[in-house]
Amino acid sequence: MNADLLQRFESHRRRLLSVAYRMLGTRDDAEDVVQDVWLRWGEADHAAIANDEAWLVSVTTRASIDRLRALKVQRAAYPGIWLPEPLVAPLEDQPDLLAERADDLSMALLVVLERLGPEERAAFLLRQVFDHDYPDIARVLGKSEAAVRQLVHRAKTRVQEEQPRFEVAPEEHRDQLQRFATAARGGDLGQIMALLAPDVTLRGDGGGRVSSVAKVLVGADRIARLFHVVARRLGDRLTYSMAMVNGVPGLVRYLDGEVETVFSIVTSAEGIQAVYAVRNPDKLPRSTTVA
Repeated sequence: MNADLLQRFESHRRRLLSVAYRMLGTRDDAEDVVQDVWLRWGEADHAAIANDEAWLVSVTTRASIDRLRALKVQRAAYPGIWLPEPLVAPLEDQPDLLAERADDLSMALLVVLERLGPEERAAFLLRQVFDHDYPDIARVLGKSEAAVRQLVHRAKTRVQEEQPRFEVAPEEHRDQLQRFATAARGGDLGQIMALLAPDVTLRGDGGGRVSSVAKVLVGADRIARLFHVVARRLGDRLTYSMAMVNGVPGLVRYLDGEVETVFSIVTSAEGIQAVYAVRNPDKLPRSTTVA
């Protein structure tokens, strides 16, 4: 492949990874899809391609739909709760950047999107996240514009119903995380409970590799006791630090200096509202982001 075609492809790689990760929820699967698109790009009739980005996004979306159909069969047999692979990066200095990618990259949204059908998920992402026009999405999916509008409407309704959404100032979000990290490390049951909303939920993904909750835990008492027991059992071997997790500040827990759990946390005026705990070692970070 000549240098011009390589450069044209590389100029869109980040966007293609963004599409594929939001469709599939794991970095490895996203990279596999983009590599497949790269191979197709090399074999394409470039004289017939009017717009590189439109062609590449279209091929990436269709390849992601195919991959997701296969993955749904595998994930149905996954031991325990399946959560997306978290994207972890160093904490940004400016708290104002907190909300920049919070809505379209958050763990909470990706968990809801996992419940959508592959084409419904693609239509929602292309419209709501990547701002594609309905006629363009219809061409990508091979459907009528009316059918695409219906797909997007259904997906939006489900996301609005199921995704936890709470308005908290960036500084308050970080403050809640810091106070929770301190309380969780110390194992003080009362302090931990005081930081949790009464109806807080916790989802954990151990992948059958390490211990985790088998189903969603609900309630401040149950969840506080879980962190209390962990702290009492492991003591000073545990440490916590803040990091960017899927575009917003979250927590990373270390055991003997090694990453043990990545927490994506939703906060509210009442306290911590939802906790997503990724413990499967296969998903623990590579410190990389997808914008």
